[in-house]
Amino acid sequence: MARAIIMVLDSFGIGAAPDAQAFGDEGSNTFGHILAAASAGAADGEGLRTGPLDLPNLERLGLFAAAGLGNSAKRPEAIWGSAREISHGKDTPSGHWEIAGVPVLFDWGYFPQTVPAFPAQLIQQICDDTQIPGILGDRHASGTQIIAELGEESISSGKPIFYTSSDSVLQIAAHETHFGLERLYGLCAAARKHVDPLNIGRVIARPFLGETAQDFTRTANRRDYSVPPPGQTLLDRAVAAGRNVHAIGKIADIFAHRGITRTLKGDGNMALFDRMLEAVREANDGDLVFANFVDFDMIYGHRRDVAGYAAALEAFDARLSELDGEMKPGDLAIVTADHGCDPTFRGTDHTREIVPVLAYGPGIEPKPIGRRESFADIGASVATHLGLATGEYGRSFL
Repeated sequence: MARAIIMVLDSFGIGAAPDAQAFGDEGSNTFGHILAAASAGAADGEGLRTGPLDLPNLERLGLFAAAGLGNSAKRPEAIWGSAREISHGKDTPSGHWEIAGVPVLFDWGYFPQTVPAFPAQLIQQICDDTQIPGILGDRHASGTQIIAELGEESISSGKPIFYTSSDSVLQIAAHETHFGLERLYGLCAAARKHVDPLNIGRVIARPFLGETAQDFTRTANRRDYSVPPPGQTLLDRAVAAGRNVHAIGKIADIFAHRGITRTLKGDGNMALFDRMLEAVREANDGDLVFANFVDFDMIYGHRRDVAGYAAALEAFDARLSELDGEMKPGDLAIVTADHGCDPTFRGTDHTREIVPVLAYGPGIEPKPIGRRESFADIGASVATHLGLATGEYGRSFL
């Protein structure tokens, strides 16, 4: 039994899903297009990386084979394959909940591509409830861009910035000190209640620092206010069985802090990897360590930074050997993703893609598992490994 570790490389899709056309994402391929760009000599603005993508550990585990790009004579050293999503959306909660055995088989509510984007009654209710003097933004926008555009006015007026995206989300940005971090959290908690009737998946607090448009930066104190999953997840069953669930990064927020016994945060992928290793060292037999590496999506995918994404993949790959050193006989580790966010694709939104499934550990026999019909197969496999009851969805590949 030992332990299980799930690593979600947020947005690391490996090719358009069979239903990608229905989402306007036909032709998307986060990994394939980054790989091609790197091979063509893509570099970031400061020339910090260039040349072919170097991912020896992920290649060893079967990433290239899972993506249909295998050109190595060596057999992968992991259980390798891919999975498609059956949830109705391509958002973060849907992907993670499906991984944990609860696909989202209903339609989220969304805000329209209009200006203003939010119903006037909703904004009035939030303003009345929180005594804010009004809002700025009120449209679909990139978070970094709208903060650069409206951050100075937000500081001077005391009005927070409200914006949304193609996801089912209300995002609220405010200055961490001028507006106040705890005040921002309170505002988001109040907004959460008011968007419930609209079936909005998340309200996200987006604090930032700096004094001018030239130096505004979003901080690591982001907080997601999510609705809870619509069924009992793998995490719920683990906690009910007396196991510990160590949530790394934004996992606790995604699951509305349900089925979580411990939360470890970090500023950036490398800090999150440190916290994951910390959790693995301290986890008991039967525990689950569930980590989300958000930089791939937030910093590189949405900002269409191909070279930055490539460098982040290489940095993650380089640290996998550290995890190998912490794993005990019987441990199971899985590398996967929750959706795509192809940095070469049109727009700045998530892309509907299949995701890699690379499962390995001491004593785990490598084998191909092909294309799985749901992300839920990951949760079912972890449940089997940990001796937990499986849910309604998913089939174990162990």
